[in-house]
Amino acid sequence: MAAAKNGGDQRAGLLYGIGAYGMWGLVPLFWPLLKPAGAVEILAHRMVWSLAVVGIALLALRRWGWIRELLRQPRKLGLIAVAAAVITVNWGLYIWSVNTGHVVESSLGYFINPLVTIALGVLLLKERLRPAQWAAVGTGFVAVVVLTLGYGRPPWISLTLACSFAVYGLVKKKVNLGGLESLAAETAIQFLPALGYLLWLGSQGSATFGTQGPGHAALLAATGVVTATPLVCFGAAAIRVPLSTLGLLQYLAPMFQFGLGILYFHEAMPPERWAGFSLVWLALSVLTWDALRTSRRTRAEAARLAAAARASRPARPADAGSPGSGDSPATASEPAAPVVPATAAPTAPATAAPAVADPSGQAPRR
Repeated sequence: MAAAKNGGDQRAGLLYGIGAYGMWGLVPLFWPLLKPAGAVEILAHRMVWSLAVVGIALLALRRWGWIRELLRQPRKLGLIAVAAAVITVNWGLYIWSVNTGHVVESSLGYFINPLVTIALGVLLLKERLRPAQWAAVGTGFVAVVVLTLGYGRPPWISLTLACSFAVYGLVKKKVNLGGLESLAAETAIQFLPALGYLLWLGSQGSATFGTQGPGHAALLAATGVVTATPLVCFGAAAIRVPLSTLGLLQYLAPMFQFGLGILYFHEAMPPERWAGFSLVWLALSVLTWDALRTSRRTRAEAARLAAAARASRPARPADAGSPGSGDSPATASEPAAPVVPATAAPTAPATAAPAVADPSGQAPRR
């Protein structure tokens, strides 16, 4: 029965994960619906309404205790402010790029994000890479060079999205808050500047909220739901499926975005761009293969240690401790050999990057 329950949880987790990354992948269809609002106005509404939606969710779940603890930690508050600033850049640029016909280039940003995250780990955290990871990062660098030649300029939208989200992930790793809690804290910091901008926009007669009809106003308000819903699904997936599975699922979002850019928005893809994207996909394939291989080795080593621990246990006589027995029973204070269960082995995410697809709620937010 336990096995069946575990299987059901994993299936549900897989569906939640596909739902989360699917929604992030299809979100380019939503932002153009908000025109004629500009990218900054949409961004401000997203901040304001996200806080409202997350606040209602926290109120329903009665999860408020973390706020008092957070307010007593100035360093953590500072990190959350940094995370809020970085994700503001990420959100704003993504909305602008989609609404100005750069869906394909924005999808590239989330394809190369794992490579940028690994590079940050080497530069800032002094992490040591395996040869396959070096090969993947090198291939990704060549891809950027090829795309620079193809675009006639560096793919700055992709690089900014990838770098901003990689830095965001690094900061979130240090903050270590749950998905709803971290979104609430970040949008609470964003709320006053966003609300102030919207009020100023209204005073100038430039706001579209309330001037383009109730349907447009409802769509702007829905930005909070669009932000929070996939995050909730991601959180449900993170507690049910292995981290390596989430690492693989994360590629669904940029794949959907890339497909929409080509098939729905009809963006141009000359041969040199295909070459650059192909190199990026090759790098991600190497990265995924290396991560899965390392994960299997880790589980095999854990299973070997568990077997060795069981074999090292002294055999106890069947009548040990029975009345009248001549053998001295094993006492409760006798130390037992530690057992490392195979299922407890940590699995590396498919990106092999410490700040990607973290179960604490760090999910890409498009």
